[in-house]
Amino acid sequence: MAKTIRLDIVTPEKMAYSEDVTMVIARTTSGDIGILPGHAALIAALEIWPLRVITENGELQISMCGGFIEVQPEKITVLANCAELPDEIDVERAAAAKERAESRLRTASPGIDLIRAEIALKRALVRLRVKEHKE
Repeated sequence: MAKTIRLDIVTPEKMAYSEDVTMVIARTTSGDIGILPGHAALIAALEIWPLRVITENGELQISMCGGFIEVQPEKITVLANCAELPDEIDVERAAAAKERAESRLRTASPGIDLIRAEIALKRALVRLRVKEHKE
């Protein structure tokens, strides 16, 4: 059995990540899954949550903004709305986005789209969590 599995993370803008990894832990809309080399075929929707990538060098968390994961025994493909590695995250920008979203949720005036504000808050919190994990 292979010791690694290929992980490709693709966003509309770029190939965000492409490496051989030993394990991936993802939060799907049905719950958390752990994927090892040789995993059974699977397709699932992803939550806005960090994707945990285990390599021979340790763990890397990647900020995910939802999307889909396709698993084959020899390859994992993630099609994501957005994906950011810890070094790509601007903490000041994420903190400002968090504050804006919280403010919109607090005021909740008729013109405010609450669902969009909740999603923006989730994305900002995930970015900050991934960046904090790195440091």
